[in-house]
Parts: sequence; C-alpha cells; structure tokens
Amino acid sequence: MTETTEDRAQALLAGHRDSIDRLDAILVYTLGERFKHTQAVGKLKAEHDLPPSDPGREAIQIARLERLAVEADLDPEFAKNFLNFIIAEVIQHHKKHQS
Repeated sequence: MTETTEDRAQALLAGHRDSIDRLDAILVYTLGERFKHTQAVGKLKAEHDLPPSDPGREAIQIARLERLAVEADLDPEFAKNFLNFIIAEVIQHHKKHQS
C-alpha cells in the first residue's frame, strides 16, 4: 500500500500532537513545582509579617521573562500577561496565609 500525502500529513499531525501533549504535561508539573515554592514564600512572608506582594521583584521578573520570551521566539506580551496571571494567583495565595 502506498502512503498518500494525507497519510503523511496525518503522521506529522500525530507527531506534533504527541509533542504538544508532553509539553502540556511538563507545563502542568512545572507550575505545580513553582506553586510549591511560592506557597513556602507566602508562609514565610506571613510568619515575618511581610507584604504579600513585592512590586519591585515583580517588575524585574516581568522584564526578565520578556527577554526570555524574545530569546525563545515567543510573543513578549503573551509572556508578560502569563506571568502577571501567575503573580496575581500567587498574591492571592499569600493573602490567604496572612489571614
């Protein structure tokens, strides 16, 4: 049986989807690990009566992520929005520890 153009396209599509699935798993586990550390930071801040957010650090991290995004050929604005989303979630966790 001869492989058709559609067969080749389907095989390539399957390969890309397998890679995407692996990368999604890496992202989820990486975010889980990141949040373990930010939870520890939140507890530490609460124990020492430190504010839940650190705007100076956040600005440095956003600039750093934008540079990394450019290096990774990723839209820096998307990277900034993604980090802002994560930071907002982390601050909410930190505020819970302060209560």
